[in-house]
Amino acid sequence: MSASLVRVRFAPSPTGYLHVGGARTALFNWLIARRTPGGKLVLRIEDTDRRRHVEDSLPKILSDLRWLGLAWDEGPEAGGDCGPYYQSRRLEIYQRYVKQLLEDGKAYYALETPEELAAMRAAAPKGSFQYRRPSPRPTIEQGEAARKQGRPVVVRFLMSEEDVAIRDEILGPVVLSGAELEDFVIQKSDGWPTYHLACVVDDELMGITHVLRGQEHLINSPKHVSLQQALGFRTPAYAHLPIIFNMNGSKMSKRDKEKALARGETPPEIDVHDFRVAGYLPEALLNFISLLGWSTGDDTEQMSLEEAVGRFEIGAINKSNAKFDRDKLLAFNTDWAQRVSPARLLEAFKDFLAVNDSPMRSQDDDTLAYVLRICAGFRSFRDVEAKAAILFAPDETVEYSPKALKKVLRKKEGQGFAMLEDVLPRLEALAEWTTETLEQCIADSCEQQDRKLGEVAQPIRVAVTGTTISPPIYDTLVLLGKPGTLNRVRSALALKEQE
Repeated sequence: MSASLVRVRFAPSPTGYLHVGGARTALFNWLIARRTPGGKLVLRIEDTDRRRHVEDSLPKILSDLRWLGLAWDEGPEAGGDCGPYYQSRRLEIYQRYVKQLLEDGKAYYALETPEELAAMRAAAPKGSFQYRRPSPRPTIEQGEAARKQGRPVVVRFLMSEEDVAIRDEILGPVVLSGAELEDFVIQKSDGWPTYHLACVVDDELMGITHVLRGQEHLINSPKHVSLQQALGFRTPAYAHLPIIFNMNGSKMSKRDKEKALARGETPPEIDVHDFRVAGYLPEALLNFISLLGWSTGDDTEQMSLEEAVGRFEIGAINKSNAKFDRDKLLAFNTDWAQRVSPARLLEAFKDFLAVNDSPMRSQDDDTLAYVLRICAGFRSFRDVEAKAAILFAPDETVEYSPKALKKVLRKKEGQGFAMLEDVLPRLEALAEWTTETLEQCIADSCEQQDRKLGEVAQPIRVAVTGTTISPPIYDTLVLLGKPGTLNRVRSALALKEQE
């Protein structure tokens, strides 16, 4: 196959945010398209399952892809940011192929009611139900008459009992027993196609040459190959990607979040949007998920998308399942935060502030760049938020940690409060509010009280933030400003007489 003809697709269903496993599928398809001259990535929205359709999920998926920087090449409109294909807008196309299969005797109307099917399942041994085609099969005329009467009529594909062989680019030869495959539905009672039919038709009409998808879809491949053969279509090259597991061996699922919430725990990041809100750089996340099931063949791990394009090969994807090591991802993100340019870091930080509705989001670029500089070495933007956001919040929102009050301000008979009483008039007297003047002011307080820097700086930190965590003390006070600093120190001193 000519490399210039390589066409791949990413085909999410609009049922919510983009799962990190789906992001890896999108990334691997994107890498193949960029790896080969003339390669194209088609974005297709598989929205034919109307029961699971979530109305606002599509904008979320597109936003996630754009945040990751995975631009697609083709859709109904031209241009670098063209709209995707929507299966829901292609119903007439699918109906034509259903009609063809019916007329060729390769599909048939099935007239069982939902209640009849439920009874069949109940009568079969647990977990062993398999639909058995009726004999004789309903004619086209009978099926259309039943549909006109309003009966719940579906169309089923006439599956061969012969084994189906697939050549998987990752797993190698795969043979599935035809005897274990039932006649599956290709058109639902409401006239909408099922995933199987729409997927096969679109892959053919869109010229898809390679299908990379998760291993959970391997069970669907015999159905798709059988449909392709019945319709006279090509069979694209299949590559089923290893499943992503948690470090404990459980499958990484969106239900992990529900389970954590039920236990009263902070839910783990599962969707791409979760990682965006948590303060990860898309460069770090892409770099990390590129290694979930694929390796460069040497010790190289941290690399840009451009570097990954030059190295990526389907044949280097592992058969074994991958494990999602969150500690490693956090280490990647720490390194990437130091690796990208200051301008790029600022851009990513502003996005983080926007999606979190942070009190820092209204600050100008110079201020935000200053915050990033003084918090250098952070693991994620959430660390920066934890350190600096309170400096931009209203003074009345400061909540004093009971632990900080006890260990810093009240310890040794209120030594911390004494420090604040000494430094407050010094701060009030400052004509200029700079790191240099603040450093000298606090140094003078330390010298006259014969105290170490931490013994004075830490009470000030608790007074202005409510906690023991902030950027360097002089930068903290500069960002807060003189009025805010004085106001918060006075508020802290008002707690002196409280238990």
